[in-house]
Amino acid sequence: MADTSQIKNWYLSLFKDFENRLNGEKSNPIHKLRREAIDKFAEIEFPNLHQEDWRFTDIGPILKHSFAYPDRKSAVMPAKSESSKLFFTGMKSHVVVFVNGFYSKELTTMLPLPEGVVVGSLAEAIKKGDETVISHVSKSAAYVDNAFTALNTAFTLDGAYIHIPNNVAIEEPIHLLFISSGTGKFISQPRNLIATGRNSQARIVEHYAGINPDVYFTNSVTEVFAGDNSHIDMVKIQSEDQQAYHVATTEVLLDSNSSYESHAVSLGASIYRHNLNVKLNGEGANTNLEGLYLLSGEQLSDTHSMIDHAAPHCTSGEHYKGILDGKSRGVFNGRIMVRQGAQQTNSYQENRNIILSNEAKVDTKPQLEIFADDVKCSHGATVGQLSNESMFYLRSRGIGEEQAKMILIYAFANDVLKGIKEDEVRSRLEGILSSRFLRN
Repeated sequence: MADTSQIKNWYLSLFKDFENRLNGEKSNPIHKLRREAIDKFAEIEFPNLHQEDWRFTDIGPILKHSFAYPDRKSAVMPAKSESSKLFFTGMKSHVVVFVNGFYSKELTTMLPLPEGVVVGSLAEAIKKGDETVISHVSKSAAYVDNAFTALNTAFTLDGAYIHIPNNVAIEEPIHLLFISSGTGKFISQPRNLIATGRNSQARIVEHYAGINPDVYFTNSVTEVFAGDNSHIDMVKIQSEDQQAYHVATTEVLLDSNSSYESHAVSLGASIYRHNLNVKLNGEGANTNLEGLYLLSGEQLSDTHSMIDHAAPHCTSGEHYKGILDGKSRGVFNGRIMVRQGAQQTNSYQENRNIILSNEAKVDTKPQLEIFADDVKCSHGATVGQLSNESMFYLRSRGIGEEQAKMILIYAFANDVLKGIKEDEVRSRLEGILSSRFLRN
């Protein structure tokens, strides 16, 4: 079994091979960022249980594997019939497909876009020297103290790139589909950048899934920049294979009167960690974060969120729920900071969990850090089982035990699912909820 220093050396050697394959791309300004990130990665430690933010999440199983970095040319492309099964039937949308972190033109299906809108491959934008990419990549996703973010930044090559200019609203949702496919143990590291101008609007589904049942590792970073008075609605669906590992960082920066809605649903992966950080940087900005994690077996899902109120007259809400069965473990750490001068802040946070077995476990820690005096903030957390009173009520009306249990589970989860605006996405998730917990 490899120790931490050995696995770090493994990734450093992978970077040398990666760098050698870049050829002319080494002259791109992004490569300076890659070099700085790999140097920082060599200095800092992988997270461990002695660190407060990681004390409930043991990443030891991830570090046991020497994951290979997939080559774009040798990637095993799934058949279109396979990838289309992951589309949302009936949803009219732009579907942008990535395989092992690389854009696939063959599997992508695009509708006409408004003038000036870019939806596609980050790699192509880097090659063209896109000014938005050069100025925004790694502007908010700091890698100085996060080994996984540093690793992703060092290997920045491809991922989703969305740029929406001023005064443009995209009517159809954008479905970013990240497929892990192939044999052998590999790591994919999509780097995603979403930047909107003033008075713009978009709905985005960020969807991760595996086709072949093998051990693999997804290490993703998504940066979101919302211009003044713009609105971004995002759904993140993590449905990786049960043997896979997924570490994700999402960094959001909101300008004045902009808004960001997030609906995160975690279904798969053996170990899943999501760092979700939103900075309300302009007056009147608003964010609403909702999440649902459905866990069974020995799955572990860890959500660490940070809402940073850096400007006055901003609002935020956070509502996460978990349903846990088997020997699974859920972790939720929600932090809200109200900085000095961020007066007239209105913020709330809650985390609710239902445990369906005696061996499942939840660790929840809501945090408030308030440095302004004219604010309204609240938080709460609960961990419990299905209500005996509600079960008795349903059973007394002739409803069987399993059906009654499913009704209560659905009602609990629907608080989050009902906020998803795309009917086809919500319907798919409701079906997964039923199949996961309804025992015949």
